Amino acid sequence: MSRRAMWIGAGTLSFLVIVGTVVYLQRPATVVVEAPQTDVPRPPEAVAALGRLRPLGEIRRLAAPVSGFGGTPRVSKLLVNEGDAITRGQVLAVFDSRPQIEADLSALDAQIRSVETEIPLLRRQVLRYSQAAKVGAASMVILEEKQNALTLSQRKRIELIAERRILEADLADSELKSPIDGTVLKLHARVGERPGADGVLEVGASQSMEALIEVYESDINRIAVDDPVTLVSENGGFEGSLTGRVERISPQVRQREVLSTNPTGDADARVVEVQVSLDRDSARRVETLAGLKVIARFKAL
Repeated sequence: MSRRAMWIGAGTLSFLVIVGTVVYLQRPATVVVEAPQTDVPRPPEAVAALGRLRPLGEIRRLAAPVSGFGGTPRVSKLLVNEGDAITRGQVLAVFDSRPQIEADLSALDAQIRSVETEIPLLRRQVLRYSQAAKVGAASMVILEEKQNALTLSQRKRIELIAERRILEADLADSELKSPIDGTVLKLHARVGERPGADGVLEVGASQSMEALIEVYESDINRIAVDDPVTLVSENGGFEGSLTGRVERISPQVRQREVLSTNPTGDADARVVEVQVSLDRDSARRVETLAGLKVIARFKAL
């Protein structure tokens, strides 16, 4: 190949390289556009709260008797615990007024026996003096004295019997008896305490159970009627879980009553009571566990 041809080839190659470089530099840069990240909505968290089981039927608060001085006696014996099944007429508690009432009854009975022994004697005396007065063997003054003594003894007997009936009523009141068949829900007084306005205890008339849950006021807006609820025992009172639905939400905010076993729990927290009706099978499983503490988890639909 001639030198001339070599120079022409080299020049052509250089020209192509230069043109290719210019074309490459003039091409628009490729922009990599990242797809926008979309936030996946997180499902709402379930609300958890403490509560207790209670009978679904009638609830009665039983008070202590009022003494003659306007006060109430102290509890000397407490024969039941929370959650116990009870029957109508069963003695639940005994008050410290009972021994004194029994002593007063014994003394009163002795007086009644004495008067009842005296009355027949006075009747015979009245009869004898009456017969003697008819024949002039006794004065009318003595007869009238004997008649007055008989009248006073008969009146005294009536008064003593009336007083005894009052003491019998006080003696009956010295024992607190259940007016219904049911379950002990809550104790308001212990042995040695004088019951206050809340009475001695509460009893429920039905064995069909529901749950009363205390939800923090900050969580109540996440709960609605008919929301499903799952309940478990905080202390192993029953196995597995119970199911139910929100029956009613109280319109009132109040102080917490059901406290957790966690010592750091907020005892002064403000809560709203939520009534949970249990499914039939769940209610049957816990029909004898009134007052049992439970943990409820509310699942929003």
